[in-house]
Amino acid sequence: MSAEFIPPAKPIIGDEERAAVDRVMRSGMVAQGPEVAAFEQEFGDVVLSGRTAVAVNSGTSGLHLGLLAAGIGPGDEVIVPSFTFAATANSVALTGATPVFADIEPDYFCLDADSVRAAITSRTKAIMPVHLYGHPANVDALRAVADEHGLHLFEDAAQAHLATWRGERVGTFGDFAMFSLYPTKNMTSGEGGMVACATDQLARMVRLLRNQGMERQYANEVVGFNARMTDIHAAIGRVQLTKVEGWTKTRQQNAAFLDQHLEGVAVPAVAEHATHVYHQYTIKVDAAERDGIVGALREEHKIGTGVYYPIPNHQLSSLTRFAERLTLPVTQQVAGEVISLPVHPSLTEADLERIVAAVNATVRAGS
Repeated sequence: MSAEFIPPAKPIIGDEERAAVDRVMRSGMVAQGPEVAAFEQEFGDVVLSGRTAVAVNSGTSGLHLGLLAAGIGPGDEVIVPSFTFAATANSVALTGATPVFADIEPDYFCLDADSVRAAITSRTKAIMPVHLYGHPANVDALRAVADEHGLHLFEDAAQAHLATWRGERVGTFGDFAMFSLYPTKNMTSGEGGMVACATDQLARMVRLLRNQGMERQYANEVVGFNARMTDIHAAIGRVQLTKVEGWTKTRQQNAAFLDQHLEGVAVPAVAEHATHVYHQYTIKVDAAERDGIVGALREEHKIGTGVYYPIPNHQLSSLTRFAERLTLPVTQQVAGEVISLPVHPSLTEADLERIVAAVNATVRAGS
């Protein structure tokens, strides 16, 4: 009997999540209601050390509304990495501001403070690092640059639930931070996002913007959106929130096994002050061999992988207008080298052994 395919990611939805959805459906209150309010409170307590959380319908909405609530708009510039999902830069562009791309650190894949400093202009208003793959950005260095130039610091924490820097939770450093609750993230609400807010004023503005500009029905204060989370999604998220700490420990254990047994590849580095939560377990290989390795793992060994992100944002046709004649050498190099291996909590010991054997054999065959 042939081995079963090991997917690169696997959402875990069980009986408790289904029961929570049924409870909401029976209640008759399926739009934003008590489940959303409870989820916000619990998320703030579990993930954000008590910081206020505001639920929205997607991570991208969270970034967009957070930026708007923080006063970002036309004429402003926000420095972001190019090596990330396009939603980071898209959210800046959607406010009418300009995303300015900076390079990344080669080991941790997050914004490089020196590159950020070089990208600052008189129009720069903020720096928005991405805690990529579950590894925190260097908050110390980026905060120093922000303070030196009087800039805001925002966080794209879409992939970094429970990650820490110097023992402090990601999402508690910036004026706001966004967490994604998409199905493949470390926890999910089916679809959705959370905005962590440093002040009551910013949290109130995000709430207004997500609900057509209203806090009270028909008393519209600003021009807003419909970016509300439903109680159905919140009910799923509340159950997932009770499990994410255990799942995170399993991801870290799986990563430790891969670290110990993989050969011939550069395994993920972890900074001294960082706690990595391994949304992705991302290795680096020779760029000339990357596509062959990915294909062999899929076709010969039935192991799925991810290549995030083969085209840097500043080279996407949708965003090149913001990056004329820009060169980001580390971003360009890393984009050709990375492969993300399965690390999710559903993996068995046998799965991990298969992954290691397959990667080691494939890399040896290509060398």
